[in-house]
Amino acid sequence: MERLIFHVDVNSAFLSWEAVRRVKAGEEDLRLIPSCVGGSPDSRRSIVVAKSIPAKKYGIKTGEPVSMALRKCPELVVVPSDFRLYSSCSRAFKDILRSYAPVVEEFSIDECFLDMTGTERIYPDPIRLAHEIKDKIRDDLGFTVNVGIGRNKLCAKMASDFEKPDRVHTLFPEEVPEKMWPLPVNDLFFVGKKSADKLAGMNIRLIGELAQADPLRLAKALGEKQGMLAYRFANGLDDSPVKAEPDKPKGYSNEVTLEEDVVTIDVAHKILLALSDSVTAHMRSDGVKAHRVGVTVRYTDFKTRTHQSTSEKAVNTCNEVYEISKRLLSEIWEEERPLRLMGISLSNLSGEEEGVQLSLFDNGRQKEIEKNQKLEKTVDSLRNKFGSDIIKRGSVMTLNTEVGRKYKGKVDSKGQ
Repeated sequence: MERLIFHVDVNSAFLSWEAVRRVKAGEEDLRLIPSCVGGSPDSRRSIVVAKSIPAKKYGIKTGEPVSMALRKCPELVVVPSDFRLYSSCSRAFKDILRSYAPVVEEFSIDECFLDMTGTERIYPDPIRLAHEIKDKIRDDLGFTVNVGIGRNKLCAKMASDFEKPDRVHTLFPEEVPEKMWPLPVNDLFFVGKKSADKLAGMNIRLIGELAQADPLRLAKALGEKQGMLAYRFANGLDDSPVKAEPDKPKGYSNEVTLEEDVVTIDVAHKILLALSDSVTAHMRSDGVKAHRVGVTVRYTDFKTRTHQSTSEKAVNTCNEVYEISKRLLSEIWEEERPLRLMGISLSNLSGEEEGVQLSLFDNGRQKEIEKNQKLEKTVDSLRNKFGSDIIKRGSVMTLNTEVGRKYKGKVDSKGQ
């Protein structure tokens, strides 16, 4: 039985979702004017998260500083992020997808893979079905999506990235040479800038040239795993399954790019406390602990240092991670050098139920740990019921910074 995979991707998701809310309130449609989602242009951390098609015509790019975007287009309308809105819109469009597909994989907040294999009797025309799904999302929810159709996840995703917005595209095996091979090699999924630069040095600039390259030569230039993956993808080959349930995370991390450089240990400790509080709450919600704690710092010259500590005893409470991270920071930070980024990572995971071998002299320490664990679970319960802002740690409340979260099981190289 031939596989049939759809990839559904919301067009300019964050901006579209904000635009729909404003249109319902009788305001101007952000999608029709130069606009973007981003932070304050006065903040060095503020970047363009999503942009409208009119903004794109000014050369505005996702990921560039908002201040730079405003220089390109002074009349650009900049709106702040609203993750509560995004979560609501994401759930709504994914609910529609689940009403059609037997297996739906949430690839990100605004895109999903649908495994439609074996549904030919119910949906004999996959292209017509894709249009039906696309139009239902547009008509019911007010925003548009692209739908890509292929025999595997790679081709479905590549197809959905063809001409936008509000389109359906196919990329079946016989269409790969015509539709995919003429594209620049950096358009290929998982080929980043560094890999593209290495391939350019080999006179490989198009996906078709990559597809016809010597796999051994690619392995030597990109590494065995990356080289073979790039070769297979360039030929439209991919056997990865559509997963209804995500893989278990291999690690968790939080990091923050700071509004102002950190130059004192007191402020640095407050940031570590905030990071520890957030990342351990996510670990506890997943029922895991970590044996390895890492701290990352980046100086104002963009040099980065990372320091890790591994122990037999696994941790998942804020206090435990905070104490370890303070020690790690003291071992790598040259305090006279200002910091512009700080982060905490937790890896080498185990289940919460995993036992710990105690000595006769650990009893007092263990009682303190158990007390902290009960307290953390109470805090988790209150936050789940009333929101994450219901309880804040005292020394964090005065900290004028926003913690950016990364969920490593989904986004970093360990989880791929």
